[in-house]
Amino acid sequence: MAQPTGPLRVAIIGTSSRSDYLYGPLLRALPDEVEVVSVWGRSAESSRRLGERLGVPWYTDLERLIRETAPVIGIVSVAYDANGQVGLMAVEAGLHVLLETPIAHKLREADAIIAAANARGLKIEVAEQFHRRPQEQIKLKLIEAGLFGRVHTSFNDFAGHGYHGVSVMRSYLGFDAHPEQVTGAVRQYDLAPHWSRLAETRGARQETQEHGIITFVGGQLGLFHWTSEGYDSALRWWRSSRFLAEKGMGISVGVHIDVREQLTLLSPGGEAPRFVTLERRLERVDGGALIAMVAHTGDPDLPIITWENPFRPAVRGHGRQWHDDEIGVAGCIISLVNAVRHDTAPTYGPGQARLDQEIILAIQFSSQQGGAPMSLPLDRALQD
Repeated sequence: MAQPTGPLRVAIIGTSSRSDYLYGPLLRALPDEVEVVSVWGRSAESSRRLGERLGVPWYTDLERLIRETAPVIGIVSVAYDANGQVGLMAVEAGLHVLLETPIAHKLREADAIIAAANARGLKIEVAEQFHRRPQEQIKLKLIEAGLFGRVHTSFNDFAGHGYHGVSVMRSYLGFDAHPEQVTGAVRQYDLAPHWSRLAETRGARQETQEHGIITFVGGQLGLFHWTSEGYDSALRWWRSSRFLAEKGMGISVGVHIDVREQLTLLSPGGEAPRFVTLERRLERVDGGALIAMVAHTGDPDLPIITWENPFRPAVRGHGRQWHDDEIGVAGCIISLVNAVRHDTAPTYGPGQARLDQEIILAIQFSSQQGGAPMSLPLDRALQD
């Protein structure tokens, strides 16, 4: 099959706020890889606004959009509850797709999207960016290098909600680790009145806490903790992810998004921890774009491990200064572009996205059954 040459033509499918403030600018910043050619939305008014902001034709008829602008890729960015429905529509229209998270709220919807893409030879990537952020990428490179040995236990401790948190937790164990059982507890509690930064309200609040223990084939464990108030509550400021490994451990400790990484191996003699020093290497000594994350390990055989930012400016001082979340989402886009160009699998993909959502559903189902363990894959009746 002939592979596409030049920038791949992209349509933004949906007019959510992320289509405007995130995907539009990111796609424009990758001119060698993609070209935005059109936008689609259910509402003529919202489609027109987005199309005019991006300077491209806008449509409420997807078939006409494809016929007149010939996109190869569709980036599906719609209202949260419409992910599965619109994602399936885009695939059935013949587009390779980048889907927002979760891939679908119901597993049968995710299965329908995956089956439709397989039947048409189309690629799916899912915008699960948390493990693609620079501070996570350098930790994964250190684990991959073998310095920590086998990771036995992994924690998400308010580092991200739902499938995001599950994805971070699973990344330390390796995405090839197979979960086999989930035990969960979901509880609601009243909180004292206080300010919500996201909702711009003050008053009494109620949180939903989710807790899960995930057992993996081979004995590895994943522990998941989340509170619905974890992003904007002065009462729930903690953010951490952790892993316990054969030869060391890693802990992210933070107040909201101000996170510090503490990674340790053994010092010579085996009596004390040896801390790994992480360096954010910028264009200039006083700032600029991120060039790389560098880990100074203290190990004589692997003293330095480097993750290079793939979106660093080609010419220093002449490029966009991406923040970490933009780097993560741009990584999702490039994963799909490379999969389409080279007819390979995306680096995360729909199967991993479906599994992350399945684990969250299993935590909820387990709680509904009084904490009874749920075997994976979930019973078919629960997938509907």
